[in-house]
Amino acid sequence: MGQAVVFDGTGVRVIGRETPSLQLDEALIQLKVAGVCSTDLALTRGYMNFEGVLGHEFAGEVVQGPEEWVGQRVVGEINIACGQCDLCRMGIPTQCRNRSTLGISGNYDGAFADEFKLVVRNLHRIPDNVTDIEAVFAEPLAAACEILQQVHLRPTEPIYILGVGRLGMLCAQVMHQAGMPVIGIVRHDRQVELLAKWGIEARWREEVPNARAGVVVDCTGNAAGFEDVLALVRPRGTVVLKSTYEGIPQANLSKIVVNEIAVVGSRCGPFDVALRLLSQKQIDVLSMIDGEYSLSDAPAALARAAQGGVLKLLLRP
Repeated sequence: MGQAVVFDGTGVRVIGRETPSLQLDEALIQLKVAGVCSTDLALTRGYMNFEGVLGHEFAGEVVQGPEEWVGQRVVGEINIACGQCDLCRMGIPTQCRNRSTLGISGNYDGAFADEFKLVVRNLHRIPDNVTDIEAVFAEPLAAACEILQQVHLRPTEPIYILGVGRLGMLCAQVMHQAGMPVIGIVRHDRQVELLAKWGIEARWREEVPNARAGVVVDCTGNAAGFEDVLALVRPRGTVVLKSTYEGIPQANLSKIVVNEIAVVGSRCGPFDVALRLLSQKQIDVLSMIDGEYSLSDAPAALARAAQGGVLKLLLRP
């Protein structure tokens, strides 16, 4: 009997549960450390009408499954794809028509548990020189790296990051490491300090003129952010949406047509690239950690994570 953190439609609770049973293509993973994500918070506020075990950012050890995986430290991709639909056959399993998503949708329990399962094809070994705490950032860091694969960026024009929180800080670092000029639009002094540490320019929103930005990345996680990025981006500029919204954004969509703005939805990304960046120590994730909690204190951790300016909180068994 182990512990698991569930959202039951009304609140976050810690329950006891039996060890999950495995299908032939799955591995049982013992949690080492998990990260609290803004999506976890959105789920507890009604996003996706989710109920079940939360959590999708993790580092763990395989304790049951294929022999070659047992004993390995792993992270894992969150989309459980069918492998048979047209999108899977096109090589886009992250958009599988029949997918479940670890701790988010499709009745696939998440990683906020002493032990949980995941399909073996989603696993990635953690490099020896990457700690468990660093590895827990692999999933959001991969999502940040996806921007470079989706959008043609010019080193002559700055990229504006709106919402430099848990994900936005990683996006800012990835773009900066790729040689792009980056401006983080800040709301807290702590954000200014971290961006300065990494050599990234910070500006308060009132310092940024409207309709001048060539590329704006929305990491706000709230519906009002979409309206703000449309105000910031210049004609024929590009908006990259990294946010999933709990509500429905209210914005003047005619502006997209009149100003010929490109809008790019951007979700999950390449784990191999993220793990390589962590192994090469090119991304500072340790400075983003604001605390650790036990699984039994997960409700308190999620409550604190919802406070403005709080970055990454970790959960341990």
